[in-house]
Amino acid sequence: LMSISVLGVSAWMRDYLNNVLTLTAETRVEEAVILTYFPVVHPVMIAVCCFLIIVGMLGYCGTVKRNLLLLVWYFGSLLVIFCVELACGVWTYEQEITVPVQWSDMITLKARMTNYGLPRYQWLTHAWNFFQREFKCCGVVYFTDWLEMTEMDWPPDSCCVREFPGCSKQAHHEDLSDLYQEGCGKKMYTFLRGTKQLQVLRFLGISIGVTQILAMILTITLLWALYYDRRDPGADQIMALKSDTSQQLSCHSVELLKPSLTRIFEHTSMANSFNTHFEMEEL
Repeated sequence: LMSISVLGVSAWMRDYLNNVLTLTAETRVEEAVILTYFPVVHPVMIAVCCFLIIVGMLGYCGTVKRNLLLLVWYFGSLLVIFCVELACGVWTYEQEITVPVQWSDMITLKARMTNYGLPRYQWLTHAWNFFQREFKCCGVVYFTDWLEMTEMDWPPDSCCVREFPGCSKQAHHEDLSDLYQEGCGKKMYTFLRGTKQLQVLRFLGISIGVTQILAMILTITLLWALYYDRRDPGADQIMALKSDTSQQLSCHSVELLKPSLTRIFEHTSMANSFNTHFEMEEL
């Protein structure tokens, strides 16, 4: 379940990163985004989570069926996966934590606003709309950036607090408070710090590591119990074996006594017939 959670959060993060990288292409901000979030959505970690789901299923089957081979394979796989995760974690924390970007670099994002709304740059339009909706911001520094950098008479509708077709035009003529007042530059700078997103993933990663350690300890305990259970039969098995042996011996004794009983019965019958014959002669 934790592996599925990590995969879900990673997929959610990749969606964000695709739009952020679209907005920050060919700028210093793009480099900062990659350095900050690349270890989180690293293909190795995603592959490890997928493999861990399969390993968990096989481990469950081995526990239910009490199969030593499956349990040994499960333990070995958990150990390898844990070592890979530990190596990735150490590599991530050994990197420089500082973000190589300044607030002044955010101003360069204004150059990415000029192509907004053009048919050839629909992907850029989608990225701006996505970022402004999700982070509740407008423009780079202020919503007036759209009026300065483009030929638009009012900001995009994605800048509206309550979005509907034509909301930005209405807000521009009636009430500017219906537009997001904070620029997206500060939001992106906070996103580069990775406070919330990275904390969630780090918490999930630590939880998975602790769970793997507990699973390996329980697997060793179960393997130990199953091994000695097969090697040394328990008291119940010994009593059952003794009971079966005594029953077999009693049955065997009865079989041996059957010929003797038959002979005694024959001798008794012959004696009775002889006595009967003698009494008839006397009469």
